[in-house]
Amino acid sequence: MKRCGFAQMCVAATAAAALSAPLSGCGQSAPPIDESDASPPQPEIVSRFPDAPPLPGEAECKVVVQTGIRVTSAQHMPACTPVQYETNPPSGGDHWGLWAKYKRYEAEVPRELYVHNLEHGAIVLAYRCPPSGCAEVEAMLDEVRTEAASDPRCLTLPGGPEARLVMTPDSALDTPIAAAAWGATYTATCLDKPSLARFVADHYGKGPEDTCSDASAVDVDLPDGGAPSCGDVSPGEGAGDTPDAAGGGPPGP
Repeated sequence: MKRCGFAQMCVAATAAAALSAPLSGCGQSAPPIDESDASPPQPEIVSRFPDAPPLPGEAECKVVVQTGIRVTSAQHMPACTPVQYETNPPSGGDHWGLWAKYKRYEAEVPRELYVHNLEHGAIVLAYRCPPSGCAEVEAMLDEVRTEAASDPRCLTLPGGPEARLVMTPDSALDTPIAAAAWGATYTATCLDKPSLARFVADHYGKGPEDTCSDASAVDVDLPDGGAPSCGDVSPGEGAGDTPDAAGGGPPGP
């Protein structure tokens, strides 16, 4: 499969951003909401049934792509504050002031963390291990991640990531495989690499903030990676000890 270049998408995203009022900084306020819109567009849901065997524990091979999901709030919350999301996987919403480094993770990235990545235009590739184990699922998602890693905006940053892609386990998923972008979701009960790669290509770089920096991002795989330790912290406590918490940290580039 050819590598998915994002040059054209970055140009399109930049042109689109020029036509609207850009957000300053890094998610310090929610995207403007048009309250006069009494009938907002409804999300579009497309289901497909690829010719592939379902993963163990699933009844059929089914891929569902939902687009046009309206995000009504994108506020920074104090680190460790739990947030309930309207879609599974999340497709936007309130989130912590921190975000995750762009990489493949072994530890589970909190949703409140990776939704901030979505706001930056990232794609999150998520999975819940089937009874047979994770090997096949992880291998397919990692292929999609590595083959899509060529974002000119990211590659111009010294020491930056190749692309805004996060791969993480997510035990709260309803399906073994999922992907998320700002305002869009992908779920699958089977291995269908073409449809997942297509979702990544179609929805990459579509967040309200077009930035690739991970200089202040955290790594949940590392004990000293900067991720908040929420086990003994009540929601809302310790927010001032984390970079960009509650919108008060360093601005995005």
